[in-house]
Amino acid sequence: MKQMLFSVVAGLALSLGTSAAHAGSDAVVVEDAWARASIGTSRPGAAYMEIRNRGEEAVTLTGLATDLAEMPEIHRTSTDDQGVSSMAPAGDIAIAPEATVTLEPGGLHVMLMRLQRPMMEGESFSLTLVFSDGGEMKVEVPIRSISARGPED
Repeated sequence: MKQMLFSVVAGLALSLGTSAAHAGSDAVVVEDAWARASIGTSRPGAAYMEIRNRGEEAVTLTGLATDLAEMPEIHRTSTDDQGVSSMAPAGDIAIAPEATVTLEPGGLHVMLMRLQRPMMEGESFSLTLVFSDGGEMKVEVPIRSISARGPED
């Protein structure tokens, strides 16, 4: 019943032109989700968003699922003292009460490895966020141009 209610609320939010999706508990909100178009399927894709915990307890993002990619993971880009950037899996992401975690180019982001189909501008895909308490949130991620720098591009 909660999943059905969430689907109705999320669908209503999308039809009203908002960019927010709410978990069944209303504690977690995802805003401004977006991804760049890919060049085929030979290279990984990436997705970005803001995940806000409006609750009074910490929540932990433990996993991702999508039919678009066989290996969706949260990765962190870091740059060393020499200016060399590297990426690595970030593991679980704890989100403190009343805090926001931003997934953005050059920082934390969703890495979509082993794409099953090209990411085409103007399309979208479903991404499920999985939390340590067993809760899940399905987010529809619009695909922007290959040169996009944010959710408005």
